[in-house]
Amino acid sequence: MSRLTHISAPEGVAPATAYTHVVMGTGRFVAVSGQLALDEDGELVGEGDAAAQARQVFENLRRCLASAGATFDDVVKLTYFVTDMAHMPAVRAARDAFLDPSRLPAASAVQVVSLVRPEFLMEIEAFAVVAER
Repeated sequence: MSRLTHISAPEGVAPATAYTHVVMGTGRFVAVSGQLALDEDGELVGEGDAAAQARQVFENLRRCLASAGATFDDVVKLTYFVTDMAHMPAVRAARDAFLDPSRLPAASAVQVVSLVRPEFLMEIEAFAVVAER
């Protein structure tokens, strides 16, 4: 695991409640492209179901991170692209099943008009820092 420092409340900034304002570390940088709710055969998981889609997206992120020798403990930033902010509670619930809620990464959430296909409700990308081998 890389050594990461989490700063939830930098001086003069209101404390974060569902993310960390600043995460820093040293090591190899890993960028994971935005993941969609597709299974290993490229089939949509959870049409119309934000919770099911969020779980699949986080599972895909887990697998992508593992391919780079990383885990969610190494993630410094998540970016959420959702078609409706009403999906964020489902995203947060899935996130908390995969990440330690006491060590959340920095994050941004953006509502978008659409994603690559209309049945996708969210896309999530991750940046991680992994300890040098």
